[in-house]
Amino acid sequence: MVSSIYQPFKNFDFKYENCFLSGNTFNTPIIQTNVLPAWLLEMANFSGEEQIQLLDETIRSYNSLNVPVNEEVQTHFIEPLEEKIAAAFAVGYDAVSKLEEGELFKWVGKFLYSLIYIEMHAAVGQQQLSSDGLNMSQGLMHKFGNLQTMIQGIYLNVEFEDFTPWSFVVVPLEGDDISFSFRDEINTLTFSLKLKDFGIIACLQDNGTNKKYHQEILDQIGSSPVTEQQFEELSARFFYSAYLFNRLPEYTIMPVEGSIYIDAMPLRGTMNKALFDLWQHKTYAQVLESFWKKWGNLLMEIRKDPNNPTSYFSPPSLPEAD
Repeated sequence: MVSSIYQPFKNFDFKYENCFLSGNTFNTPIIQTNVLPAWLLEMANFSGEEQIQLLDETIRSYNSLNVPVNEEVQTHFIEPLEEKIAAAFAVGYDAVSKLEEGELFKWVGKFLYSLIYIEMHAAVGQQQLSSDGLNMSQGLMHKFGNLQTMIQGIYLNVEFEDFTPWSFVVVPLEGDDISFSFRDEINTLTFSLKLKDFGIIACLQDNGTNKKYHQEILDQIGSSPVTEQQFEELSARFFYSAYLFNRLPEYTIMPVEGSIYIDAMPLRGTMNKALFDLWQHKTYAQVLESFWKKWGNLLMEIRKDPNNPTSYFSPPSLPEAD
């Protein structure tokens, strides 16, 4: 029975001593699990020696990105989830698009939270070496803590009461040999991934608002395959709108008889302003440049018409700008 919820942000439990997902709930040994699972590296034709730069500017190889997990949680809960996602990824868009969003949320959420755990471990270590204290906003830690609670659904029953905390978009890509790549922005809990013939975009704690915000362009795309450039443009729109989203979602979280029930508080609350800050074409163009870096699209070209940034969609269907 779940009588209390494991909340690592209350005591900064990021010392690789307890399971990143369940704390000390189980009694079997703690082992290390890779953030990028072996099946994904193999599918992407990666060696694992590829590198990523963390927020503290350290450079790490994919193979070195590990988090502590209870052996029972890994064997009985994480591995079956990985197998389900791996099977869908192996087929491609037709299978990935049929996955339940709740399963995708658990997998993407685990991926992002694992990176957060690694970043928090480094931050706690730096705090111990200085007298400045942990320099992280309470709002951000609150958001990360909510995500950690939600992905405990991997090993126990978590019920979302008449809402979903995420926005997910799965689109088909032109061609069937797209190289694997992913992006993440942990401050906004936004994520994108492309592989083979599909692309995934996720906002993990927006209660579906980003998907509604971009509904016009999503309706325009429908089920038609998009090019890589179009996918990156769509990703840029979501990453930027997640930055503009100006609410910190609040939830009522209650453990009852072996389950965790989560209810969302109204996003509007007592605030009269819109859920998103005003779209700025200039800032969006800067985001877009970084997403199109592979193709050499320069900011000056993207902003040739300041009121109509370059778009690979026709019509562009951009949100109204300030």
